[in-house]
Amino acid sequence: MPSIPTPGVWVPVPTFFTPAGALDTATQAAHSLHLARNGIAGIVLLGSTGEAVHLSRAERSEMISAVRAALNKNGFEGYPLMAGTMAGTVDETVELLVEAGEAGAQFGLVLAPGYFAGQVSQANVEAWYSAVADASPLPILIYHYPGVSNNIQISMETFERLSQHPNIVGAKFSHGNISHHAQVALSPEIAHKTFRLYSGQGQQLLPVVMVGGAGVIDGLAATFPKTVVRLYQLATTLPMTDEALVEARQLQWLVSKASELVCVKWAVVGIKECVARVLGMGNLEGGRLPIKGCVKDIGGDWAAVEQTIEELVSVEKSL
Repeated sequence: MPSIPTPGVWVPVPTFFTPAGALDTATQAAHSLHLARNGIAGIVLLGSTGEAVHLSRAERSEMISAVRAALNKNGFEGYPLMAGTMAGTVDETVELLVEAGEAGAQFGLVLAPGYFAGQVSQANVEAWYSAVADASPLPILIYHYPGVSNNIQISMETFERLSQHPNIVGAKFSHGNISHHAQVALSPEIAHKTFRLYSGQGQQLLPVVMVGGAGVIDGLAATFPKTVVRLYQLATTLPMTDEALVEARQLQWLVSKASELVCVKWAVVGIKECVARVLGMGNLEGGRLPIKGCVKDIGGDWAAVEQTIEELVSVEKSL
């Protein structure tokens, strides 16, 4: 089993529900197998896209176990799974990590504790993550997503110090600050062979990888795995030829256009609808309250992205 996350494109998969709102583990397993067969380096379950906040602890374990069993049965023993954990206390976070490991995950993605963001010092952020890492049976990554954690900020110096912990093996940045990506990915204070930085946004894959990022954990790749993997391969094959640069820029343009609507504006609902429309997995009426339904139910218009999606479908089929 890997102790350091694999570089490349990971996918934060949505959680599939039946129209009645029950877990749809059969679709979950089929979707994960589709990603594993099409070049995705690893799968993130129970992240923000995975609606962990809408699942019970028993359901979280059930979903990880179902995906792990399907992967093992189909020749993907050891294929890396990362499980999101969202809890405010050290003890509960560790309990979630224990349960995720028992269900078959190899890594934990630990969201920054932002409930009292305005009162949390950098020293206490560092102490909180260190305490979680000390007790976790899984290697963990720091999940820095200010948009869902009350705008908590983690300084570059805190990342440098936390990177020294032997059980903290990376970070996911779900924000658009490329400078912060670059500072962590290039810092001489960080051992980059044992601490890997991933962007949470495929629309910045090319620049992030070019400044030393290990890859992306990208929602659009849930529908277009081969396309996003191709973009990653182009970005990491150096020196880059003129032809490769032209292709990389074209792919980044398409990925960015689609991501801005599907993954940024429409978020979980958009990602699920994209998977359902393009891959035929899940359903447009699926979901669990309070975000049950599809794009039109949240005021969106799928027609706004149809042309770009059709272009990406053509690219995906060509690879």
